Amino acid sequence: MAEDRDPLASRALALRALAHPLRWKLIDLLASEQSATATRCAEVLGESVASCGYHLGILAKYGYIEPVPDRAGREKPWRLASRRQDLSADGLDEAGALAAQAATEVFLDHELERIKDRLRRQDLEPPEWQAASYLSGSTVWMTAAELTEIKGQLTGIQERYGDRDDDPAARPPGAREVRLFAVTSVAPRLPGPSPAGAGDSAEAGITDGGG
Repeated sequence: MAEDRDPLASRALALRALAHPLRWKLIDLLASEQSATATRCAEVLGESVASCGYHLGILAKYGYIEPVPDRAGREKPWRLASRRQDLSADGLDEAGALAAQAATEVFLDHELERIKDRLRRQDLEPPEWQAASYLSGSTVWMTAAELTEIKGQLTGIQERYGDRDDDPAARPPGAREVRLFAVTSVAPRLPGPSPAGAGDSAEAGITDGGG
C-alpha cells in the first residue's frame, strides 16, 4: 500500500490507532501486568473478549504491542513493544499533526478519567497512601529555557524508578503501582498589548512516558 512506502503516512496511521480510549486501557493493563490475553483484558476492563481481541490486534498492527514468544496455549498473551508512546507531531505533515492531536486528546481524556477514578477511591486507601497522593496546579512566569529545565527535571523524576517496571525483584517491600502524570504548557497570548516583561515562548510538545 502507498502508506507503507511513506513514513509520514505510516506514522500518522499509527498515531490514529491511539485515538481510541479502550486502546489506552489495554496499554495500561499490559504495562501493569507485563502480559495479558484478550480474555484477561476483558475480565479486568469489563469488555467483551471479541472487542479486546480486535483492539489488541490494531495495537499489534501498528507496533505498540507484540505476542509473548514461546508461550504455549490456545490463546496468545500480548506484551508492550515499548513502554513509551511518542505523541509529538515533530516532522509530520498536516495529516500527521492532526493524527497526533487526536491521539493526544484521547490520551488526556483517558488520563483525566483515571485521575478522577483514583481520587474517588482515595479514602479507601490506608492513611500513608492517602498522605502520599498529591494533586496540584500553579501558574508562574518563566522563560522557555526555564520551562525546558523544569521539563527535564520532571522527566528525570518519572524515569528514576523505571527499572522496576520489568523487574519485580527490584521493587522494595510495600511497593505498589502508582501513576506520575506531569504536564507543562504555555498560556496563549491574549488580545491587546503584552504585559510588561513578557517574552517570546513556544508551546511544549507532548510525549507519553508509558501506559
